[in-house]
Amino acid sequence: MKHDPKLQQRLSRIQGQVGGIARMIEEDRYCIDILTQIQAVKSALRKVEEEVLKSHSAHCVAHAIDSGDVKDARRKFAELVELFGRTAR
Repeated sequence: MKHDPKLQQRLSRIQGQVGGIARMIEEDRYCIDILTQIQAVKSALRKVEEEVLKSHSAHCVAHAIDSGDVKDARRKFAELVELFGRTAR
C-alpha cells in the first residue's frame, strides 16, 4: 500500500486515544466516559479500514483486473470475500 501521511496521522491520533483510555481506566474514571472513548476509537478505526479498503480496491484489485491476469483478479476478489466473511462474524 502506498504511504499516506493522512492515514498515518489518523493512526497516531488513534494511538493517543487508546493511551487516554488506558489512563482513564487507571484513574477509575466513570464507565460511560470510558465506553464513549472506546466507541470513538472504534469509529476512527472503521474510517482507517475504509480508506485502506478503498486504496486496495483502487490499486491492487484494479491492477489485477487491468493486467488481464484472470487468476490474480479472482484471487484478489476471493481475498475480499474472505475478509468480509471474517468481519461479518
